[in-house]
Formats: sequence, structure tokens, C-alpha cells
Amino acid sequence: MVFNYKKNQAWAESLSIVMQIGLTMAGCIVFCFFIGLYLDKWLGTKGIFVTIFIILGVGGGAITVYRQISETLKNPPENTKDSTNGSR
Repeated sequence: MVFNYKKNQAWAESLSIVMQIGLTMAGCIVFCFFIGLYLDKWLGTKGIFVTIFIILGVGGGAITVYRQISETLKNPPENTKDSTNGSR
């Protein structure tokens, strides 16, 4: 079965936005986790920097996701109006 993009354009664009938000949040947390892990190994501490940097990753990811959502709401995709008119 082939995906008909024109028929499902609004759904596909919404799915891509949700996936982008999820990957952005996960990427920020994982990136900060590895920075904290490296610092803990380098300085010989036991989880202090991992904890600090995970918290920073969650906060930074949340801010980035908030900005992405705000930008999406300001500039909605223009072609979604055509696909929701009921013309099939």
C-alpha cells in the first residue's frame, strides 16, 4: 500500500511535528547525560554531574520544545487548509 501524501497531508505534517518535538527533547537529555557521564569519570565523582546535566537537559529541551511549538502556532502550514475542505 502506497502512502498518499496529498490525501493525508495534514495528518502527516502533524505527525512530523510531534516526532520532531519528541526527538528534540530526547536528544537534549541524552546529550547532557553523556556530558555529565564524561565529567563524572574525568573528575572521579559518582553521579553528581550526571544528575545535574540531566536536569539541565530536561530544562533546555523543554525550552527548545516550547519555542518550536510557539513557532509552529505562529506559522501554521499553508497547505493544510486545502486538504481539510472535504474534497476527497
